Order: sequence, then C-alpha cells, then structure tokens
Amino acid sequence: MKDPRCFRYEAQHTRRDFLFRSGVGLGAVALQSLLNGEVKAAQPSPLLAKTPQLKARAKNVIFLFMEGGPSHLDLFDPKPLLNELAGKPIPDSFGSVITAMGETKSPLLASRREWKRHGESGLWVSDWLPYMAQCADDLAVVRSCWSDGINHSAGVCQMNTGSILGGRPSLGSWVSYGLGTENADLPAFVVLQDNQSSVVNGPRNWSAGFMPAVYQGIRLQGGSEPIPNLNTPPSHTEEQQGARLGFINSLNGRYAERFPNQTELSARLTSYELAYRMQAQAPGAVDLAGESDATKKLYGLDRKETAEMGRLCLLARRMVERGVRFVQIFHGSGSKWDSHTGMEKNHSALCASMDQPVAALLRDLKSRGMLADTLVVWGGEFGRTPMSEKGDGRDHNPTGFSMWFAGGGVKGGQTIGATDDLGLHATEKRLHVHDLHATILWLLGLDNMGLVYNYKGRPERPTLNEGEPFEGIAG
Repeated sequence: MKDPRCFRYEAQHTRRDFLFRSGVGLGAVALQSLLNGEVKAAQPSPLLAKTPQLKARAKNVIFLFMEGGPSHLDLFDPKPLLNELAGKPIPDSFGSVITAMGETKSPLLASRREWKRHGESGLWVSDWLPYMAQCADDLAVVRSCWSDGINHSAGVCQMNTGSILGGRPSLGSWVSYGLGTENADLPAFVVLQDNQSSVVNGPRNWSAGFMPAVYQGIRLQGGSEPIPNLNTPPSHTEEQQGARLGFINSLNGRYAERFPNQTELSARLTSYELAYRMQAQAPGAVDLAGESDATKKLYGLDRKETAEMGRLCLLARRMVERGVRFVQIFHGSGSKWDSHTGMEKNHSALCASMDQPVAALLRDLKSRGMLADTLVVWGGEFGRTPMSEKGDGRDHNPTGFSMWFAGGGVKGGQTIGATDDLGLHATEKRLHVHDLHATILWLLGLDNMGLVYNYKGRPERPTLNEGEPFEGIAG
C-alpha cells in the first residue's frame, strides 16, 4: 500500500499527459540553452517590448520619491498669508483640521524661505532649491495633489500602488506589464535607495502584488554585486552551477505537472534566464568609471553631501539609456523627510543633498536628447501642514501638496492647480493619486482603464477603476 504522505512520481501514458509534459519541457529547453551559453530563451518572455495602447510621449520613467513628505509650503507653493498670520490659530473658516496626530489647534508656522520667479516662465521656487530653480522652464509643478493616506504607511503605499492597503502591484510593475522592456538583459523596473534604512512598507512598494513576480522591481545597490546573490560563488565551478540549475529545473517540472494551473513556474524560469543575462550586463551598467570628470562633477560626486544622490541620479540616467523602462529612486529612505520638529535643519540638509543631483539629471538628459522621451517625476507621499508642530515642525498634509513632472512630452514652465491661501487643501484642478498615476500611464501611451490584469475572475486596473489623466500637462 502506498504511503499517502509521500509524493511519488509515476509515469503517465495518456496522449493528454504526453502533450502537457512536452509543454513543460519547453522550460527545460530554455534553461538548457542558458547552460550551453545561449542567451536567447526558447519561449517568449513576458517582458518583451509591447506596443503602447495610445500615442506615447514618453518611453521611460524616473520617479524621484522623497520619502517622508517634503513641505510644498517651503519649496514650490508660496503663501504670503501664512507669514501674515504666523503664530495665530488657523481661521475657523477652515473647519476642524485632522492630522496624523489627531485634531490640531496648533498655531500657524511661517515659512522662512525667500521666493523668486525663475526662468522665462517665472515659476516660483524657494531658495532651498537653487539648482532646480535653473531648470524652471522644464518643470510642470502640480500644486493641487491630494491623497488618502494620513500616515506614512498608507501614504507611501498609495503613492506607489494606488491603494492605502498593501497587496496591489506597484506603478512600476503595471508599466512593466503594459510595455515590457527594451533591454532583455536588465530588469524592466529598477529601484535605488540613498541609504540602507528600510523604506516604509519595504519591498511592498515595488512588488508585483497579485501579478506574476516577473513584473516586480529589482533593487540595485553599489559594489561589485549590484544585485544581491546574483553572482555565482567563487567556490562553485560552471559545471557545478549547471548541475544545480538542472536539478532545480527538474523539480520545477515535477511541480508543474502536479499543479498545471499555477503560473509561478513560468515566472521562476524567466527570472533564472534574466539573472543569467544580468550576470554579464548589470555590473557594467552600474560602473561609473567610464563617465567623464565633468559629468561626475555635474552630479555632485565630488562633494560629500551630494555624492550619494548624485550617484543614484547618474545610475538612473545610465539605466534608461540602456532601455530600462521604470527607475525609482527613494531619497530620504526611512522617512527622513518627515519633519515634525526641527524642519529648518531637516529640510536644509535634505534639499542640499538632492537639489544639485536632480537638476544635473534633468540637464544631462536634456543635453543627450533623452529628456524628450524620459518622464521625470518628483514628489513624496504627501506635503506638510501650515500649522506648526512642536514649535518648529510641520505635520503630514495629504489634502494638498505639490509634485512636479518634466520631460516625456510634458510642457515645462507651468503651474497646474492651486491650494487655498494657507496651502492646506487643494482647491483648483485637484489631482488625486489615481489621477497622477493615470497621467503618468497616459504619457507612456497606456490607458489606465484599458490596462487590465484578470485576477480571480476580476478585471484589475492600476488606478482601481478611478482616475483620469490630466492631458493639459502635455506640450
């Protein structure tokens, strides 16, 4: 009698089993071709470049994410009335104000910034961003953003996945799913961090959610091994590695025979193929040795305070230059932009560390003719309140904040929307996170309502059946 606790493989002889096992064998053929030194897969990759659904203005995205919530009131949205009423309670006409710390009656906090108009467009930028101000005519500043996440976990989750609840695919994963990649030897979706602190919610921010894992973001880091565990250990020979992969493939084949309706196997085989190719391509893509001294200086690699963000911005340019579809940089990882207290010190240091590198990225892309089809997005999960907290800080403000777009078909030198006289609520041309995501997808030639992934019998969309692209952003 067979022990029901043990799985035993028994040969099947029906025609259906023969055909099914032949199909599973294609995975073995693909892997074997890799082991024989061939980099062309035997079956089409789900990441092959796809034709956009709509007219595409951009081909790639670089999302500069300021984690923790930068203050729009001190960067892109000047409010003279805020300084006039500083130290007083917010007027009753604004109603009850609920923040992450509960209902607040804290006095208004003045902005200590000096504001000037910049460029031919006369775009308002504060003195905290002198380098970015030089790129004013390339920026489309959206002052009327709003979201639903009142705390960091919900806010970061929504700005990355469209939902305040975890489990959905990230925006970068949707882009990878909808467009694929132009470089089969590098990930379609790359993530970079400016420090080793954990981003709020961790890898969930670049997860593929309920879609196959092949669409998730891949985090790169510095050193000789940009992707952890990518390289074969020095103690292993090529023959040993080949035998190991062959054994793993045989296990995957058995698993697929038992569970033909599960798609994880295909994603796993695809990841093996990509990892093999990246062993040769990824180290060169992150090696900055070939960049000129002038380029390194442009990005601030010669200065301690800007070196790390400068390196990431330069890497982002090298990634999109090589066909990577979506690059996301987390600046201030670990919610460093969160400034409940000591905002002057906090924001001064953070702005100084990213202003020059971000401006350099725009200038470098433009000089190479790449800004025209590379969309650059800058912003955080929310803004800051006009009311003070702990005397010299600002609380979270998801009801009105600023982000900017540049390149990728965007008309620069414009301000879109507005907040009220104190910068608390978005009032004109209000754009929810779903609208922002829909706009990014639209610029890439993707319809946020037409991009569908069927999951458990339900058609899932990147903006949860909401949101409209703001077409006025285009040039």
